[in-house]
Amino acid sequence: MFEWLKMSAAQLGRGIGDGAIDPVALAQAFLGAIDSSDHRDRIYARVTHDRAMAEAEAAAERARAGERLSPLDGVPVSWKDLFDSEGVATESGSALLKDRVPAQDAKVLQTATRLGTVCLGKTHMSELAFSGLGLNPITATPPCINNKNAVPGGSSSGAAASVAFDLAPLAIGSDTGGSVRIPSAWNDLVGLKTTWGRLDDTGTVPLCKKFDTIGPLCRSVEDAALALALLEGGSPVDLRRASLKGRRFAILDTVAMQDLREGPSRGFEHAVDVLRDAGASVVHIEIPELERAMALSGVLFTTEAYGLWRDQIEANPDLMFSEILDRFRAGGQVSGADYVSAWDELHAIRQVWSARVAGFDAVICPTAPILPPEVHRLETDKDYYVQENLLALRNTRIGNLMGLCGVTLPTGVPSCGIMFLGAPFEEERLLRVTAAAEQALEVAK
Repeated sequence: MFEWLKMSAAQLGRGIGDGAIDPVALAQAFLGAIDSSDHRDRIYARVTHDRAMAEAEAAAERARAGERLSPLDGVPVSWKDLFDSEGVATESGSALLKDRVPAQDAKVLQTATRLGTVCLGKTHMSELAFSGLGLNPITATPPCINNKNAVPGGSSSGAAASVAFDLAPLAIGSDTGGSVRIPSAWNDLVGLKTTWGRLDDTGTVPLCKKFDTIGPLCRSVEDAALALALLEGGSPVDLRRASLKGRRFAILDTVAMQDLREGPSRGFEHAVDVLRDAGASVVHIEIPELERAMALSGVLFTTEAYGLWRDQIEANPDLMFSEILDRFRAGGQVSGADYVSAWDELHAIRQVWSARVAGFDAVICPTAPILPPEVHRLETDKDYYVQENLLALRNTRIGNLMGLCGVTLPTGVPSCGIMFLGAPFEEERLLRVTAAAEQALEVAK
């Protein structure tokens, strides 16, 4: 059973289908690993033992009858603590929502459950999902797989840690400015940011409704493809015979390649060499208009976030981590006219982006320009916290601002990912591209 903990979700699903893995024993293996882990309470906010075992028993019956509901029927999954779960507290990493117990599951959790997955529980996260670092002094800061003294990335921090520390084969998180891709990159995982509006976010605690997206953190592109189908109740894309030959990639030099630290730079350069060796063409492009879009971030994200949360925040501001509180309150300084104008300008820049990247299979850049910062300095140096948080989110935020889908892959350099950005609603195409890239990177190890 020990080897099950390190297998991909797809491998576990195949094992169940072949009769080699019993879903009940599988759930027991993961629940046992969670309960015996020194990191349990830093990764999981709540573990849903009874639900997991009931769902595993039902999956086992279906497997014996040859009536499995999906390729992941019987596979355990962890859920970020902003997805509503019936009868179980969903607090979004904040004391403002302490003891908030929803009456029903979030839509994506309903869909995944209907297709047979096993809910292990709810994972810790950055407070109200408003940080790319994963530091949360209010609830818990999960560990990073590559540095015990560092943050794991956020805001889907516990989601990434649950997979990286073998306490779930698949995690579901959310991404508003990079919250799936950053923790995936820093924990050497695959992360998929879906296009805004692709997945139903009913029953998901919001941060910025115009940017919030849902996506998986996992061990492979195959897992990401299966998870996407699982979350929307569709069919997974066929990844067989995916190839890099003839693919065209654009390295985005504007903003994304500036001030790279040594690790991310080395990992990205290695990955680009692998892409070229596998038959892809790679060119550099500039999109100067993107700099203006990045400058609009403070207006677009913080204004909506504060508008959604102002009343609850101002009723109990002392319950919040000060850095998150300050970030929310910055949104209260923006006028309605400036907010509307910023959205008009962003829509125009998105049109420019679309024209400039037409003809490329993906735009690529380092997922994050920095490595995971250490917890102690983030807790004691306010200026450092602000600087590192903005840098952590810088590259991933491009995908959110431009309304794109995106995938991050490990490069082989610890905590350093390469990000592939694709056109809106072209997840299937991007998954085929990144499946080929993943295979080439594996061969190059």
